[in-house]
Amino acid sequence: MKWEGRRESENVEDRRGEGEGGGGRRPVRGIGGGRGLSLGGIVIALLASWALGINPLTVLGLLDGGGGGGSGPEVAAPQQRAQPPAAKPQDAGARFVSTVLADTEDVWGAYFQRSQQRYEPPRLVLFSGRSSTACGLGEAAMGPFYCPGDRKVYIDLSFYDTLRERLGAPGDFAQAYVIAHEVGHHLQNLQGTTARMEQARRKVSERDYRALSVRLELQADCYAGVWAHHSQRGAAWLERGDLEEAFQAAAQIGDDSLQRRSGGTVVPESFTHGSSEQRVRWFKRGLAGGQLGECDTFKAAGL
Repeated sequence: MKWEGRRESENVEDRRGEGEGGGGRRPVRGIGGGRGLSLGGIVIALLASWALGINPLTVLGLLDGGGGGGSGPEVAAPQQRAQPPAAKPQDAGARFVSTVLADTEDVWGAYFQRSQQRYEPPRLVLFSGRSSTACGLGEAAMGPFYCPGDRKVYIDLSFYDTLRERLGAPGDFAQAYVIAHEVGHHLQNLQGTTARMEQARRKVSERDYRALSVRLELQADCYAGVWAHHSQRGAAWLERGDLEEAFQAAAQIGDDSLQRRSGGTVVPESFTHGSSEQRVRWFKRGLAGGQLGECDTFKAAGL
């Protein structure tokens, strides 16, 4: 990707080095029961499977609220003092995600404007280790995630090391896909999809909710593809091999790939994010069509 020298977003908070604590509390669902929507949640599942010899989908079920049969307690985010505006971070990793976020702002701002709507961009929070959120205490082990309660994307940049070294998905566009997927969850929040998912959580079985979760994640993948479609048309910053990096990232975090990595049996009924083939297919669908209307996974007869 030819990203150097491009506009960087102002909607970035750098909390690295703040050392926020939280008494060891685990991340919890957000305001109104809304969970943090995490692409990187699959990473903790994969690492747990390696360390403990368990199926990563078992861990994912716990992260997504499965297996508990209830909503769990809400925990308010710790109050934070107002801080003066900080200087923009100058390290390459922070500048890269700021540049990608800026491009999502440009793409979705123009897309919404064509429909006489106003796009409200999310903020992106850089943190190290852990950080307070409206969805509870966010931890690096979750990987990148979106919190509907405060409309922020959270990322510990060490996740990219995991993506490259542990999951076999190197490349800067693979990293950009991660940001675009989480911004896709922000779009779902703006559209009311997130709220409808939380309503469904209280009405359907755990198995049915997992099936809905797959559709939610695949839609975010499709939205990432729509962004890539318009981003390339407007900026022409992709180079040979960049799209393949995104396809590889999507494939490596498919539920079936994770189950195979753990040495277990592939169990489609336990999927929460979709298979490798599904994730790549829906990203490609958004990429090809460039329209949000192409991404209605909830009405699709087949995924």
